[in-house]
Amino acid sequence: KQRSYEYNKEMFGKVAADITKDEMFLEADAGFKKFKASAQKEVNYLVKEFECRKAADSYARASTARTGVLDTARLHTYKFNEDLFKKVSVIPDGKNHGLIFILDWSGSMQNVLSDTCKQLFNLIWFCKKVNIPFEVYAFTNEWLRPSYNNAILPESHYERKAGLVCVESDFSLMNLFTSKVNGKELEHQMLNIWRLAVCFDNTYYCKYTYPNRMCLSGTPLNESLVALHQILPQFQKQNKLQKVQCVILTDGEANHLPYHLEVKRAWDKDPYIGCRGINPNTTFLRDRKLGTTYKFDYGYHHYTDTLLHNLKDKFPTVNFIGIRVLAGRDANRFIGLYHSTADKQFDKIQSDWKKAKSFTITNSGYDAYFGLSSSALSQEAEFDVADDASKAQIKTAFVKSLKSKKMNKKVLGEFIELVA
Repeated sequence: KQRSYEYNKEMFGKVAADITKDEMFLEADAGFKKFKASAQKEVNYLVKEFECRKAADSYARASTARTGVLDTARLHTYKFNEDLFKKVSVIPDGKNHGLIFILDWSGSMQNVLSDTCKQLFNLIWFCKKVNIPFEVYAFTNEWLRPSYNNAILPESHYERKAGLVCVESDFSLMNLFTSKVNGKELEHQMLNIWRLAVCFDNTYYCKYTYPNRMCLSGTPLNESLVALHQILPQFQKQNKLQKVQCVILTDGEANHLPYHLEVKRAWDKDPYIGCRGINPNTTFLRDRKLGTTYKFDYGYHHYTDTLLHNLKDKFPTVNFIGIRVLAGRDANRFIGLYHSTADKQFDKIQSDWKKAKSFTITNSGYDAYFGLSSSALSQEAEFDVADDASKAQIKTAFVKSLKSKKMNKKVLGEFIELVA
C-alpha cells in the first residue's frame, strides 16, 4: 500500500493539502495510460515474431507417418511400388514456455527505473497475450529491515555451515507480478509499480512518496542468482513447463558474496561460524551435486558471471538474458568490462551503440546481455508533428521515430530468438 494520504499532506504541507487522492496520482496515471497505448505496437511485434518462430520450429520437427489406409490413386503402381498407403504429416505441438524476471530494486536504479519498467511491462504484456506463465521478482535489502519490523532481526535463510556461500538474512525477493492473477488485478499492480518508479524519478517534486519497505536498497543481485536454484525448478514444476527463460533487468554490478568459515574463539565454548571474503587465488565455487568447480576472477562482474555459469550447467535448457539500461556516458565503461579496446568486437559494439543506441554482449555469463540507451527508451517512437510543420521538422521527427523503432525491433527480435 502507499503511505497514508494524511502522511503525504503532512509531508508536503500546503502543496498536497488541497488535492484529493485521485489528483495525487493524476499525472503518473496519465503517463501509464499513454505508455500502454504506445507500447501495443511493440507488444504485437513480439507476439508476431514469437508465433512465427514457434511455427517454424514445429514444422522443422514435423514428420510423415503412414495411416494404414490404402491410397487408391497408387493402386495401379502395385507391381513396382511397395508403398501403397496414405501418409499424413505429423506436426508436434510447440513447447510450453515460461519466464522468470528479476528486477534490480537498488538505489542506483532511481533515474532509470521508469525506463526499465517500460521494457519489463512490454514483456509482461507479451507474456499475457501469448499465455506464457511468468513471475516477476525484485531484489531488496529493505523489506526485512528491523526498523520497519518492530526491531525484530530477520531469521537466517538457512543453517550456517563452514564453506557455504553467505547470504545475509536481510535479503528478500519481492514477488511484484504473477500470471496467476486476472488481467484487471495485474494491471492495477503494474500501475502501482509505475507510480513508485515515477516517484523515485521525481523525488523532490512528486506529490506522494513511497512505502518504507519499498525503498530502493543495495544490490543483492548475486543473492538472487543463488535463490534461482530453488525458484527455477519450482516454477517449472508448478506450471508443467518444458522451457523456462530467466530475464534479469539491472543497471550495475553487485558485491562479491563471502563464504562461511568456522572460527575457534578463546571466549566461546563452541566454534563460531563467521564470514570471509573470497580470494580469487585460493577460493573456488564447488557445486557438490554437479561435481563441478568454478574459478573466481578479480572483477566484480566476474563473480556474477561465475554464478551464471553454474546456473547454466545446472539448468542447461534455460536461457539467462541480461538487460542493462545505460546512460550514454556509461556505455563505453560497460562494453570495456567484456571487450578491450584492441578487440575488433569492441569497435562493432560501439558502432551498434552509435547507430541504434543498443548492443548485445555475447561473451558474458548471460546467453545474451543487451545494452539499451535510457535516453532512447524514454523517447516516444511515434511519428508526430504539428499540422504547420516545416519540411525540416518533418524530416527530423521521421528520422527520430525510425531510430527508436530500429533499436526496439533489433533488441526485441534477438530476445524472441532466444525465448521461442
